[in-house]
Amino acid sequence: MLQFSSGSARIINTERAVAECLEIALGNDYKSADLLIFHASIGHNFETMVQKAHEMAPNARILAASCCGVIGREGVSESMKDMALMALKGNEFEIASAVEIDGKTAFEQSRKMAQELHGINPAINIFFLMASGIDIDNQKCIEGIESVFGKEITIFGATSSDNMKGIVSFQAVDTTVTEHGAWLLGFTDPTLKATTRATHGFTIFGNPLKVTKAEGNVIKELNGKPAWQEYLNLLGLPENSTCGETIPVGALGEILTPEDAGVYGNSAILRVVTKHNGNDMYYATTISEGTELWLTLRDEALIFSEMDRIANELKAELSGARPVAVFHADCLARGKSLFNKVIKEELVAKMQHPFYVNEECPPWLGMYGFGEFAKLNGRNMFHNYTTALYILYR
Repeated sequence: MLQFSSGSARIINTERAVAECLEIALGNDYKSADLLIFHASIGHNFETMVQKAHEMAPNARILAASCCGVIGREGVSESMKDMALMALKGNEFEIASAVEIDGKTAFEQSRKMAQELHGINPAINIFFLMASGIDIDNQKCIEGIESVFGKEITIFGATSSDNMKGIVSFQAVDTTVTEHGAWLLGFTDPTLKATTRATHGFTIFGNPLKVTKAEGNVIKELNGKPAWQEYLNLLGLPENSTCGETIPVGALGEILTPEDAGVYGNSAILRVVTKHNGNDMYYATTISEGTELWLTLRDEALIFSEMDRIANELKAELSGARPVAVFHADCLARGKSLFNKVIKEELVAKMQHPFYVNEECPPWLGMYGFGEFAKLNGRNMFHNYTTALYILYR
């Protein structure tokens, strides 16, 4: 039976941050860890981080991803020195990985990872997926895994990020660090169950943009004009703007079916642009010509009310069962670019308090990334600009 513990640190020295995370999570027993999952801000050296973790816990597998801040039991922090850890004891898990994945290879690389895990244990039904946050077709990742395990499985996770520049993000498996990789963690503990929810709290406005030319997850034209140029014009941004400058204000909404919208609490699912090549915009999922996209506005009252709603729904689903660990992915635009520190900490408190056990927060590992994997109306789905909570319970 897997045992979970967590810790986070805000120390600029990478080796010291690793040591503090391990000591907070496991005390002096850190050598007994079987799996270490790190989220760390882009200011840390990832080669140093995984090597130090390997030295301190030589028998543990290591997984890691870069982010734009962390959320742990100790609270929320967004700086260049943040690091957070979820430590596991027990061997009831399996890992597969890809060293190179992008929009064109997302389905096949995800399928290969799933096939590897299926060959070890075909009964796995809970997966933690972490992939590069730049140039990847995220819904194809889900489809690749489901092509092997079926659609009834639960996939949760995120895409790695940098400090909102959209330049580079990191993933690591054991002591191998990649910039365009992915890893897939399958939980084989039969006592574990999982439930997930995601919410964003933005509203659409104005008239839709029409995708008039696209290839895979690349938008080439919007409204018959070069895509990136048209996107910047509609946002009122200068032509030399970066992806990082569009992220806080440039969420694009795709209209959901009425049934999905009712469950989601919103009429649209959002998408982020984390890369462009000239006027080609790299979308987060496959996009078809003729699709209508809407500009959006954040609604802070809706963000808070929807956070309450999904927390209450998750708590009701537990039906008194004990949460043993919470994994959490938040869009980086919902962090310091969206809220000041006081309001942001209030939002995190709203998502953590409902899951306290004996007045204590359960082991918690959260990150600010480029996107989130969580279920929507019973289906595995990729989201942007959301808070996504993943509750593991018994």
